[in-house]
Amino acid sequence: MSPSSYELILKNISRFIDLNLEEQNLYVSLLKQRIIRKKDFLLKPGEVIKNEYFIVKGCLKVYRIDDKGTERISMFAIKDWWTGDMASFITQQPSNYFIQALEESEVLQISRENYELLFKKIPKFERFYRILYQKSLANYIRRSDQNISLSAEDRYYNFVQKYPSLVHRVSQKDIASYIGVTPEFLSLLRKRISSS
Repeated sequence: MSPSSYELILKNISRFIDLNLEEQNLYVSLLKQRIIRKKDFLLKPGEVIKNEYFIVKGCLKVYRIDDKGTERISMFAIKDWWTGDMASFITQQPSNYFIQALEESEVLQISRENYELLFKKIPKFERFYRILYQKSLANYIRRSDQNISLSAEDRYYNFVQKYPSLVHRVSQKDIASYIGVTPEFLSLLRKRISSS
């Protein structure tokens, strides 16, 4: 693994807490690098998630299958983002989600055991993860509200604003799943937007 992978995660953490060199080294020692091939899974429904993941490069999608068999993407995880199933990780109950790589991806993972050890050794990480989870919860609530209150066109604009690098990297089918429309409807929507 390149030193830049660790630099990226340490920079991400430094937005919320300050670590001295000894703390940085301890934290890095608790991480494990993982390469996920395109289409491979980090998680499937029924499994208990064992790690939290930080994306160094690539793109993953987090989704579930609804009772009609339709894929519902709740998020894309891209470089410098965290992903996982917070509820499964904290409660150690089985997940309802898939986490799948859309591109070959590199992640840094911290296991549940090392996560607990981290809090004992460097208590300020409790602040970091609290902020991370609060932001995650706020984003989930905002996205749920937008799915109810916004038009498909506005949901597409929100997608483009949130994930500008993904507009041409992920399939139209996946974008449609994320904004809650059919691929055919998204195609018509894009044509209408480009012609206006």
